[in-house]
Parts: sequence; structure tokens; C-alpha cells
Amino acid sequence: MARKPHEIGREVVTAERDALSDLLARMPALADRFDAAVELMLDCPGRVVVCGMGKSGQLGRKIASTLVSTGTPSSFLHPAEGFHGDVGIVTSRDVVIAISNSGSTREVLDLVPVMKNLGAKVIAFTGVEESPLARTADVALCWGEIREADPTGLVPTVSAALTLALGDALTVALMERRGFTTDEYRLFHPSGAIGTKLTLRIVDLLRGEHTNPVVAVDATFQEALERVTGSTLGGTSVVDAAGVLVGILTDGDVRRCIQNASGSVGDLLERPIGELMTRAPTTVASEALALDALRTMESHEPRPIYLLPVVDADGRPVGMVHLHTLVQAGLTADRKS
Repeated sequence: MARKPHEIGREVVTAERDALSDLLARMPALADRFDAAVELMLDCPGRVVVCGMGKSGQLGRKIASTLVSTGTPSSFLHPAEGFHGDVGIVTSRDVVIAISNSGSTREVLDLVPVMKNLGAKVIAFTGVEESPLARTADVALCWGEIREADPTGLVPTVSAALTLALGDALTVALMERRGFTTDEYRLFHPSGAIGTKLTLRIVDLLRGEHTNPVVAVDATFQEALERVTGSTLGGTSVVDAAGVLVGILTDGDVRRCIQNASGSVGDLLERPIGELMTRAPTTVASEALALDALRTMESHEPRPIYLLPVVDADGRPVGMVHLHTLVQAGLTADRKS
């Protein structure tokens, strides 16, 4: 009986997982080589040039792109194009990452001596320890001989996962050694989902009085309730005589006040809001990243909150931000297992 597609898929994922586990087990033996590769790239006064043929080349483009976005100047060189003039981008100031699972890809092997003659250092990503590529490289990172996950054992699947894992490992090690910061990452990602996470600030979401409902601490519950009802945010800041935030009243607070009221509704409506508000609420600065505000709201104890007063340096409210506003802006908090 033929296997079901999901059974085949599970087998492929299992094969790649097992290969990554084997690579992890090899890391202690590769430690000196890995450290040497990181030092070569860290000390490189030029750029990291990544090259590979076919699927290895496509993986190499991804590795080069990730390096560029994390502070390591990098570019991709197609080996075949290298023989027709493009090898001119390689200089004695550069480090080359040459990728070949077999370690015997002819186009890569033929180009490596040319690049070494130009003075570049070569790091090999390959499976076979005794392969021509491993022997000719300055540093060889080898994952061992593997079988690909497809029925023929030829389609780059397992080797692709190993290549990307090594590329990511080098990239993250370089980031930490360089002290690469979020601010630097923000400069390279001004747009898209990542750009939103790294650049959108709370002040960008404020809309003047429309997003800054405020009542005085001596206002009645009825006055505060009218302010909450008139706002689309579901709450209002409460300030003292100097305009400094001292509390907050939200829809949830209103429901709890009504539920716990011991007298008549009329008595409740006339009570000072200072007796009923939530004191010392969690706040956010207007210049804070919107993503940080989202994380604060979702990690709040004992339960997540949906509304944050926005305050200036003197503690005066300048607005409010709602959880839905952050989600609508395209933000999602990082999930950790």
C-alpha cells in the first residue's frame, strides 16, 4: 500500500531533524574550526563572498543576505559567472564561503584556486571531510556524509537544512561578537513587518485629544463614565490638580464598580472617581517602541491588559493606546515556548 503524503512528509522532517542532531553532536569536534571561521569573518576588512552552484547557490544567496542584514558586508558570486569576469569582485581583503555538499562540485573547485590566488581566505561548507573542497579550504566546516531525504537520495533536502543551520550559526556568532544592536538592525530594516516592529513608536499612533481622554481626580463616577463612553478606547486617564496621572478607569473597572456597588446606582454615580479608579496604572512613554508596549500589555500580571496610558517625562498623560490599535498596526508579540 502506498504511503500517505503526510507520512512521507513526516519522514522527511525526521531525516532533517536527525541530521541536525548529528551536526549538533559534531559541534564540539568542530569548535576550533568554527571559531577560526568566525575570526576570519570578523577580521575581514572587505566582504564575505558566498558562492555555490544550483541549490547550494540559492542557499548561499540566503546566507549572504542574512549576513548583510546583520552588519557583515556580503555578496553572492555565481561560480559559472565568476569565470567570465565576476570573480573580479573578490579581493585580498575578502573571505569566501564556498558551498558544496559533495565537496567536488567542479565549478566551485575550479574557482577556489583563482580566489585564493587573489589573496582571499576560503571557508568550506561541505559534507565530506576528505573532499577536494575541504582539503583546499583554509577552514572546512564538515557535517559528515549524509543521505538526502528523497527516495533517490539525491535531491538537496537534508544537506540544505545543514547548510542553512551552519550559515545561521556563523551569522549569530558574528552578531554577538560585533555587539550588533537592535538600533543597528533597525537601520537595515526600515520597512515591512520587521521594520514596523523596529521603528513604529507609540507617538506615531496618537491622534491628539481623540486618543487622550482625561478626567480630574475629583470628578464624579458619572462624569468619568461619560468620558469613557465618549471615547472609542474604552477608558480614561485620571489626573491630579497638576495634571499628573494618578489612575485609570476602564470598561472593566466600570463593570466591577457596578457589580460591587452596595448602595443605589445614584449613590454610585455621585462618588468621586478617586475612590473607584485603578491607582498607579502601568504606563508607557510616547517615544517607546510600539512593540515594547505590546509586550508589556501581553505579559502584564496577574492578567494581560488592553489599555495603556501614555505619559510624558513629567508623568502627564498625552494619550492612550489600545491593544487593538497595536494589532491593527501589524504588530505581533514574539512568542516563546
